[in-house]
Amino acid sequence: MNKAQRFFAPLTLAFTTSLMAGGALAEETIKVGILHSLSGTMAISETTLKDTMLMLIDEQNKKGGVLGKKLEAVVVDPASDWPLFAEKARDLISKEKVAAVFGCWTSVSRKSVLPVFEELNSLLFYPVQYEGEESSRNVFYTGAAPNQQAIPAVDYLMNDLGVERWVLAGTDYVYPRTTNKVLEAYLKGKGVNAEDIMINYTPFGHSDWQSIVSDIKKFGDAGKKTAVVSTINGDANVPFYKELGNQGISAEDIPVVAFSVGEEELSGIDTKPLVGHLAAWNYFQSVESDVNTQFIDSWKKFIKNTDRVTNDPMEAHYIGFNMWIEAVKKAQTTETDAVIDAMVGVAVPNLTGGYSAMMPNHHITKPVLIGEIQDDGQFQVVWETSGLVAGDAWSDFLPDSKDLIADWRKPMSCGNYNVKTGKCSGQNF
Repeated sequence: MNKAQRFFAPLTLAFTTSLMAGGALAEETIKVGILHSLSGTMAISETTLKDTMLMLIDEQNKKGGVLGKKLEAVVVDPASDWPLFAEKARDLISKEKVAAVFGCWTSVSRKSVLPVFEELNSLLFYPVQYEGEESSRNVFYTGAAPNQQAIPAVDYLMNDLGVERWVLAGTDYVYPRTTNKVLEAYLKGKGVNAEDIMINYTPFGHSDWQSIVSDIKKFGDAGKKTAVVSTINGDANVPFYKELGNQGISAEDIPVVAFSVGEEELSGIDTKPLVGHLAAWNYFQSVESDVNTQFIDSWKKFIKNTDRVTNDPMEAHYIGFNMWIEAVKKAQTTETDAVIDAMVGVAVPNLTGGYSAMMPNHHITKPVLIGEIQDDGQFQVVWETSGLVAGDAWSDFLPDSKDLIADWRKPMSCGNYNVKTGKCSGQNF
């Protein structure tokens, strides 16, 4: 061996050993993908969900991980860019080899990634309320379907507050448009006339609300009790509520019930003009339960900020992550097909003090709560269902979906089975 060989031999051995150790380490961890916008218009809502997942993974690792392996978070930023969601999802699955992905907020981002998860046969846990009209074998919907949020909220406004005129205001994309399509059909089925329904859409990040709020105010001056059902998403909510206050519209005049405004969106803004307005969710930070108290304490310690709040999509990730852990234990593998089969029927604690279960249609059971905004940015629960509500993938109020059910158990394994024709017309295996 010459001098150069003698010099480089130890370095080569050390480098090779390092590579082997790195490879062994990679094999000893289970990668979990986190697909949430950390920049752009949706960062106001999604950054917290990234942090929630990091906390849940950290806590699970302190318990020993799962199947004897530690979990490794792989975080990407699709930057509120809907096509980029698909690209990042493909990277997580194909390059990073993640066992499951927890992510998306808007339905347009979920629609963007859906073909990727189905093509590559991977798992997405989707934690946000959505419009329904979908059931994929590769997606577990841990947020609310319309019958777990929108329909109960309208029932509350109609029956408890006597609302007769309806403003359906939303951001211009698939979730608000489909949800409002369901709500419009539902309201008309309840005898509401077309002239008593006003529908308005604005782009993401919309900031000039003066004329729209003026139109809402005028619509509410017809002598009938009027309410706004809001599917406005992201940072557009801040100027919307500010403009309501600017034009003197109080919750007593025209109450707003929101489906995308929670504690996080209210954090850091002046909530005094908002007091009395409403939100419909399946969880509020103010819920009193031992498990919620523990979750809040863990969150504040992990994030190292006692002012940070919790919210409904965080609970959905809490439920979905724990369901995935239990399904992996049940299947004794992270392999996609085995975990899908193991997921149905898994029940884990929710934060309201009960248990949520995964249904055959890949939706979960949840309580429904109506909360009233307080001056501290928290919600006082003013109404709740008497028990858990099972998520319905297909609306009973739309002609094209009222005869459809989803059941991913074998032998049916179908996302849109028509009970009248006896045929499956969607993705099936």
